[in-house]
Amino acid sequence: MAQLKVHNSLTPGGTVPFLPLEEGKVSWYACGPTVYDHSHLGHARNYVSTDIIRRIMRDYFGYQVKFVMNITDVDDKIILKARRAKLLELEKSKTYTEPELAKLAATAFQSYAEGNLPELLKDGSKLSPRNYAERRDAAYGKVLAGGTLNGEGKPGDAEAKMKMHLSNLTAASQAIQENKVFGGADEVLLPYLDSLYKDSIDGKDHTIFTKVTQYWEAQFMDDMDNLNVMRPDYITRVTTYVPQIVTFVDMIVEKGFAYEADGSVYFDIAAFEKAGNPYARLCPNSRNDKALQEEGEGSLSKNLGGKRGPCDFALWKKSKAGEPVWPSPWGEGRPGWHIECSVMASDILGSQMDIHSGGIDLAFPHHDNELAQSEAYYCSHGQVHNWVKYFFHMGHLSISGSKMSKSLKNFQTIKDALKNDYTPRAMRIVFLMGRWNDGVEISPDMRKQAEGWETTINNFFTNTKSLIMQSKSAEEGLKTLSINGKSGGLHETLEKAQSEMQSALTDSFDTPRAMRILAEIVRDANKHDSEPGSATDITGLKSIARWITKMVGIFGLDANASPPYEGLGWTNTASNAHLSTKEIVEPYVKVYQSVNSEVERLALHSDSLDALMAEDVDTKFSGLEASGTKDSEALAMPYLIAVSKIRDELRRIAPNSESKKQILTLSDRIRDNDLTDLGVYLDDRSVDQGALIKFVPKAELLAQREEKAAKEREKTAQKEKARLERERIELEKAEKAKLSPMDMFKDDRFSAWDDKGLPTKTKEGEDVPKSALKKLGKEWERQNKLHQEWKAKSG
Repeated sequence: MAQLKVHNSLTPGGTVPFLPLEEGKVSWYACGPTVYDHSHLGHARNYVSTDIIRRIMRDYFGYQVKFVMNITDVDDKIILKARRAKLLELEKSKTYTEPELAKLAATAFQSYAEGNLPELLKDGSKLSPRNYAERRDAAYGKVLAGGTLNGEGKPGDAEAKMKMHLSNLTAASQAIQENKVFGGADEVLLPYLDSLYKDSIDGKDHTIFTKVTQYWEAQFMDDMDNLNVMRPDYITRVTTYVPQIVTFVDMIVEKGFAYEADGSVYFDIAAFEKAGNPYARLCPNSRNDKALQEEGEGSLSKNLGGKRGPCDFALWKKSKAGEPVWPSPWGEGRPGWHIECSVMASDILGSQMDIHSGGIDLAFPHHDNELAQSEAYYCSHGQVHNWVKYFFHMGHLSISGSKMSKSLKNFQTIKDALKNDYTPRAMRIVFLMGRWNDGVEISPDMRKQAEGWETTINNFFTNTKSLIMQSKSAEEGLKTLSINGKSGGLHETLEKAQSEMQSALTDSFDTPRAMRILAEIVRDANKHDSEPGSATDITGLKSIARWITKMVGIFGLDANASPPYEGLGWTNTASNAHLSTKEIVEPYVKVYQSVNSEVERLALHSDSLDALMAEDVDTKFSGLEASGTKDSEALAMPYLIAVSKIRDELRRIAPNSESKKQILTLSDRIRDNDLTDLGVYLDDRSVDQGALIKFVPKAELLAQREEKAAKEREKTAQKEKARLERERIELEKAEKAKLSPMDMFKDDRFSAWDDKGLPTKTKEGEDVPKSALKKLGKEWERQNKLHQEWKAKSG
């Protein structure tokens, strides 16, 4: 097998061989979510892509993977979310007069604008919900129209943030004017209430915060289950690791790589580098990026002082009023963001791990700080310690040029996406079509491309299963066959695809190439099957279909399948365990009997048709029943094949039969009604080939039937509309024809006429111009012709 190579963020510039610490085993820590809001498509991109690689490593390369993921259930965002929710709950319990509530809302409205959108207040006058819209359009009209604030370049995160704040103020403005402050204006009310009452929150009452995080963690896990993301082998939570975090930090202090300042503990980057350790190994160019450093420290930590170096970061934070607290040697406080992963990963995986993964936006400062503090903890006697061998960073998802994030509120939740736009499989296909470490831009083409790929695979599975079941032995066709079975020309096609797949997946899990390989082998198999005069290579098709089934299973595209993925096609979840075999086939038997009755009623006197109707279908079914199978499709095949053959014969004799109309009506009814209602589609081929029986989800067939019926109704309606329009025109024409040409110009436009009724004088008494007389004469001739025809018809 070719050597697996991977993109490793620690060694940029290409792929490197993947050589785990222990042969055949992989230790892996993935940064999990910060749980305080809905999970969005950006999270789906990260965790689905991670899941794809994890599955490939386990099910394709055969590694034993130990997978750990953390849940961040305490950080600045969570503290703010939980604290503000509690304060809002308390505020709603108060009794307010209408003027008091209006004053509170107006003050909060002004405060929110001052803090986030100062352009609204440039003229110095007071902002109010009533004058807000006018000022908004004047100050931020360009941004709202899709431009940038300075009129240059493309909009990015800054513009997305402005739009979020503007959206909050717009909603609040309307709500306040409608006296619906609570509910409609919460987004501007919450930060104001927090500024007033945050000190009243008891930091020792951790339930204020865990109540929020436990709810959102459950929502996240539900989203992951719906996306067929495998659960981690180990889940760790920060709040259950605080004592271990304190011990870990204390060791770093003892080694001289951290220091206490005013109740907080900071990592000493200068001391770390002085000891020969590199810092910011992942993103050396970002080490002095103040904006990223502040984001990493959190919005509540801006005023914590005492740092020796500007890049030093907090391992332990002194808790301010309104923040959760835990005891420590440095006083009451809480863990820094980065330290949590170091402690939890080390607790499960030890002093070294093979893989650490997360979104690309975590590379700096989060992962760089993780590396530094962990390697400071483990290094000894001046020896540099490598904590992580391979860093995998998933490319982020963007929308309109801006990273999709909860803080920017420019996201589509996973729940909404699955409800309105994607199936779980379609979403995974989209991510498979992009490299895991590249960014993905949301676009309509993404879904269209994914839908096309899925349709190709669906059709191939359906057609292959149909051909197998209609081959000489349906029972034999359903038995397990090695995916490497010899099968003529298609065997070489399969071997080539398998070799290419090996090459793609060993090249740092190149799933876009892998998806193309699967689509191409389907194309080649279809081309082989459709070549004129060639016999269908059932064995070859079956081998290819089973290999594709295995690969889509490995990629996690079949939520109902499990390793080693040895079936054929998508897993059928319908359970017939509670039914007898006769109960399973009863609907198909009824259709078979109904078709026989209808054909007998037609009395067609066809020897070939009589022979088909005399076949002992029940005996064929009994043979399958005796085999012990509960596969509804296999059990139904004797009756479906009999119905299909009878219908094929009806189609053959119809053109020369006196009952042609009745035969074709029955043929259509069998296909469009009887079998559609069973989730069976007859794909009509040439009369000699006969129809191909396909099992298709009933809902899909019914939707297609309704779409076809709707088109017919629309066609009929258009015909009726056209008929009515023709009748209207004919009536108008007939009504016009009743008018004698002698009278057609006798109106106030003229004042004199000749003996034919043609005008000679205008209403002013002047002669009608010759040019006008010529035109009027032509009109007179046309009307005279119409009038004479009408007189002749009316007698």
